[in-house]
Amino acid sequence: MKRSRFTEEQVIGVLREHEAGLKTPEVCRKHGISEPTFYAWKAKFGGMSIPDAREAAGGGECPAEEAVGGGHAGQRGVEGHHGKKVVTPAARRAAVTAAREAHGISERRAGSIIGADRSATRYRHRRADDAATRQRLKELAAERRRFGWRRLKLLLEREEIRMNHKRLRRLYAEERLQVRRRGGRKRALGTRAPMALPQGPNQRGHWTLPPTR
Repeated sequence: MKRSRFTEEQVIGVLREHEAGLKTPEVCRKHGISEPTFYAWKAKFGGMSIPDAREAAGGGECPAEEAVGGGHAGQRGVEGHHGKKVVTPAARRAAVTAAREAHGISERRAGSIIGADRSATRYRHRRADDAATRQRLKELAAERRRFGWRRLKLLLEREEIRMNHKRLRRLYAEERLQVRRRGGRKRALGTRAPMALPQGPNQRGHWTLPPTR
């Protein structure tokens, strides 16, 4: 693992320069670091003393710049190694909100640090209400127990309830209406009794015709 060229003492010194009134771009330009690295340091070591910073970094063995995960700041977020990877859109929105509240930065700046697009951050759920369709779908599935989602879709269309097949499959799965597979054919258990051999004529119950030429 690549070690940081900054010790914990130097990181605390950089943060104290910023607290003294030096602006963030000037601090980054002076020490040759990026703004995501600075904000990651601030999130990890802000308000700490040098002994506390060493303890947080694991005795100096954990590089200070690993707080942003090297070049993968968008995946790790401002929490660094203290949190899971920020992968899903919902997790990215939550990380942007947390960064804005914790550091008082803009939405654009928080999104650039975490790697979240502004359109995804501002997205609001607008899914339509499917309560009536769900209810009718369950009623049809109760009447036609062996019908899958394709046949149920045809029945809904006959009632002028039209829906995209992907959306219908999602409702079908969420309501757990999947048709159970039939079991195998039942077979006789145990061993069969051997056929009794005839002891005289006409004891097998049927006649055998002689072969013809």
